[in-house]
Amino acid sequence: MTAQLSETKKMHHSARLAQLIRIYERGPVSERMEVTLDKLLSLEAAEARRDVEELSADLLKFEERFGMDSQTFYARFKAGELGDDMDFIEWAAFFNMYQHAQERLAALGEA
Repeated sequence: MTAQLSETKKMHHSARLAQLIRIYERGPVSERMEVTLDKLLSLEAAEARRDVEELSADLLKFEERFGMDSQTFYARFKAGELGDDMDFIEWAAFFNMYQHAQERLAALGEA
């Protein structure tokens, strides 16, 4: 049920963003809208940078502990070479979150 609610929320927000795009395509917008959008994107980029920094530190702990970089680990983990030890599952989750944060930065023009 939570996943459905989340998907419904995403659809609603996507529709609202489409409204903003239509407003921008029709011509000049208010200074308030410009400032708000700039601030929103700046805050999102700052949060994504913070996430990357924190997740990098988390990944480094695993890399030092297990003696391999996260990309190598993840490839081996996905190939089934390392088993399903809880530490590996956690490491894979951190790596997924790190990749997502990097993708957010790229989408925001920050990468």
